[in-house]
Amino acid sequence: MATTAITQEPTDLKDSSTDKKTLTEPAVNGQPGKAWTTAQLVSFRIAFIFLIIMCIPVTGEWWNNLITINWFHLHYRDLYDIARFSPSIYKFQNPAYNLLGYIDWVEALGIGIIGGLIWTAIDRKKTAYRDLYYWLRVIVRYRAGIGIIGFGFTKLFPVQMPYPSLGVLNAHFGDLTAQKIYWLSVGIVPWYQVFAGVVELAAGTMLFFRKTTTFGAVLLLGALGDITYVNFAYDGGVHVYASYFVLFAGFLIWYDAVPVYNLLVKERFTVPPVLIPVFTKKWLKISRVVLKTATIGIFLVWLFYLQYVNFKYDPYKQPATSGLKQLRGNYNVSEFKLNGQDIPYSPLDSVRWQGVTFEKWSSLTFNVHKPLRLDLSNGGGAPMRDVNRTFELTGVAGGKRVFYYDADTVNKVLYLQDKLPEYTKGKGRRGNRGRDNNAGDKTARSFIPAEAKANIRNEVTAIDPAAQSTRRERGIPQELKDKRKRAHMVLSYTADASGSHIVLTGKDDKKNDVYIVLERVNRPYALVDSKLVAGKY
Repeated sequence: MATTAITQEPTDLKDSSTDKKTLTEPAVNGQPGKAWTTAQLVSFRIAFIFLIIMCIPVTGEWWNNLITINWFHLHYRDLYDIARFSPSIYKFQNPAYNLLGYIDWVEALGIGIIGGLIWTAIDRKKTAYRDLYYWLRVIVRYRAGIGIIGFGFTKLFPVQMPYPSLGVLNAHFGDLTAQKIYWLSVGIVPWYQVFAGVVELAAGTMLFFRKTTTFGAVLLLGALGDITYVNFAYDGGVHVYASYFVLFAGFLIWYDAVPVYNLLVKERFTVPPVLIPVFTKKWLKISRVVLKTATIGIFLVWLFYLQYVNFKYDPYKQPATSGLKQLRGNYNVSEFKLNGQDIPYSPLDSVRWQGVTFEKWSSLTFNVHKPLRLDLSNGGGAPMRDVNRTFELTGVAGGKRVFYYDADTVNKVLYLQDKLPEYTKGKGRRGNRGRDNNAGDKTARSFIPAEAKANIRNEVTAIDPAAQSTRRERGIPQELKDKRKRAHMVLSYTADASGSHIVLTGKDDKKNDVYIVLERVNRPYALVDSKLVAGKY
């Protein structure tokens, strides 16, 4: 091996007169320190295989993303997807929301036990693995550091838990799921979300350096341990990935646990364990510096800039393209006709629209008094298309409907698609991404006439040029091939100059003729608008 580990076992000194020979033990296989017990050897071999499986990406999707990245035209998600992965051996349907999400851990541990026992049978002469232990800690440190930095940037620039949309602000509290309540409770205080991001970034940064590893691991354990518990308590879907970092933090803390206990609890003078490799070749020294510098440069500096651009122009879970400025706001429905028949207002009517909002992005939201399928996902953070970014409707019941619209501003026609695809039988209780194998739309925009498409902006280039990326240029056309069936509407609109009075006419999602008159209402909220809100609209 090109390196030699210098180790020293932790020793407690009762007084200054203690014989200095007690500080070291005779060399074992050329290395200073005690020989490991049989239990330690077997445990290390199992842990080594288990943690390597947990740290190394094994899915083709991850490697394909790495190979196809355009490093000269990056999107935030390109680096985020490199940083964000967890073991994937064999998964059950929709495992992330229950204990089946940990099945990969069990499978990795099973492989580790079998591999560790085989390793023990083959390598009976080895009495310690100090060099290998050091490199295992390096792998875990960098895996945890890179991963939590990717996680932390979505909080430092608050996009993971967006500020609530108008439609969500108009929802009844009792119509929100526990997970939605938690996400919104963080989203409405973006500066707290920023603080959480600072903590995670600090933990990740400290893990890149050996001398601060223990401090970083303790910080990581506290921060991600809290997130793990919160997701269990609020029925969230991030507990598996959060506890992934808790596992790594626990492993890294284990090395210093006894000396720290002796120092802080027993108040004894303690010599901490030392595990430092001596690099004997120049190319190893240079490689170490280059790799560390590259890691810091990519995942701290470059990712910081990309996340800033993402926050400003193309938010993580929030629609990126702006809606019609003339129409934005809250509206009451003053008149509603269905197939020429006037439908009078009733809070119990299952057809008549209530509580209409045009968001600052391309979404139309309204309520109907009937039960609808509830989307329990976490809001569609990966998609490039706005129609697939669903945080504004996830976890909201009470007959809430959200439609994405393309606007033909020449002929004043809105082409609307339901953001929640039709349910496909056989998907899990949280599945809202099922493929529709029946006769449906050939593409997501096939109901829009060709002459109208000429007047509709190109979604790929609809955002600020600073946020353009190869991922967006590839991702949007790919998502346009989506064959999931969605309800859609075609509505012509007329509005006065201020947008306070709007008339919608056309076909609803049931192909009925509708005539809808909207009157803008200024609705004050107790919640004060935040200045730290993602997106430029």
